[in-house]
Amino acid sequence: MAFKPLAYRMRPTQLDEVVGQQHLIGPGKIIRRMVEAKLLSSMILYGPPGIGKTSIATAIAGSTKYAFRMLNAATDGKKELEQVAVEAKMSGTVILLLDEIHRLNKVKQDFLLPLLESGQIILIGATTENPYLSVTPAIRSRCQIFELKPLTEKEASQAVDRALKDETNGLGKDHVTLTPSARTLLLEKGNGDLRSILNGLELAARSTKEELRMAGKSTDQITIDLEEMGNSLQVRTQRFDANGDSHYDLLSAFQKSIRGSDTDAALHYLAKLLVSGDLISVCRRLTVIAYEDIGLANPAAAQHAAIAVQSAQAVGLPEARIPLANAVIELALSPKSNAAIMAIDQAMSDVENHDTGEIPADLKDAHYAGAKKLGHGNNYKYAHDYPNDWVAQQYLPDKLQGKSYFQPKGNSKIEAGFKKQYQILRKMQADGLKKSR
Repeated sequence: MAFKPLAYRMRPTQLDEVVGQQHLIGPGKIIRRMVEAKLLSSMILYGPPGIGKTSIATAIAGSTKYAFRMLNAATDGKKELEQVAVEAKMSGTVILLLDEIHRLNKVKQDFLLPLLESGQIILIGATTENPYLSVTPAIRSRCQIFELKPLTEKEASQAVDRALKDETNGLGKDHVTLTPSARTLLLEKGNGDLRSILNGLELAARSTKEELRMAGKSTDQITIDLEEMGNSLQVRTQRFDANGDSHYDLLSAFQKSIRGSDTDAALHYLAKLLVSGDLISVCRRLTVIAYEDIGLANPAAAQHAAIAVQSAQAVGLPEARIPLANAVIELALSPKSNAAIMAIDQAMSDVENHDTGEIPADLKDAHYAGAKKLGHGNNYKYAHDYPNDWVAQQYLPDKLQGKSYFQPKGNSKIEAGFKKQYQILRKMQADGLKKSR
């Protein structure tokens, strides 16, 4: 029998076994409701590789009585589709997972359409491309379209734990454990791709077991440490110590160098992160830096950084170094401001630690029967009805009147403009409220 990878063996057979995607399969959500009501319809699932498209399809099939078949729109031809159609005719209905549906040609599409119309085939198309741009309208109009979200590290870690414990399809019989740093490396290198994570885990487990056997050591308990995980994943591991401290030290130095406007130091730490293969941490931290440390002093630079991050994630390493270097240099040389993060942190602190009072009655929702009797929205002034689309009106609760969260520094012409406008509007607001009392 051919060897089946861990990711294949761990594919769920019920919706409750699917990791992530709770916006689609959680209690009361659309796909779960379709399955529970036995009212399945064709659908297209799209999102990055390894985040659950095939898992959801197999779980849907496992939750029904229907036969389940898998084809690839790029490599399987009309002959394979005809075989599925024959089976559907004999059994009543077949759930067909069609991978890379964006590569479905016209011949295969024309063959499928009447089968979708009759309900003989329930199509679950899977694609990494945006179906609104890449899938033909004829297919798209016959399917519901669902976007899958990237898995969080917590969700991916849950799947790793399940694989480690499962004695039937997973690694439970081998009694495999991971050190914290090995787990961190596995999850970050996987970058949310659960297929890659599970298969990387199995490679590490098998190779470590073989090393123990060759050394004449017991294989009853297998512990995978950082070095063994790094060897299996073919990545450098110098940034991961037992507690992950060096990893966070490196990211900290990276951010502080940009914040301190030291371009060369920022590029040095970027290089260390990229050489270790840690693209995901770079992208996350750079996005934070752009808005935390540059922010309102140069909003365009923050926007440029966001585009650079998207580009880096799209092309991957080694090419990702190019847009990231552009962004790092621009951010390091840009004027800096932390006014936005200081403002929101102060506002959140007030909400968490103080009684901030009620929303003014004039701002409360008035779109329901009885709202007027409660005084909701009675005296609300619609700003667009006034000159310059502005009118003095109380927006903050009574207990926060006069509160100022935003403290712009004016470190650039842009932020100085924000500061001036903010001060003008606050004075106009205060003067206007005084006159209305």
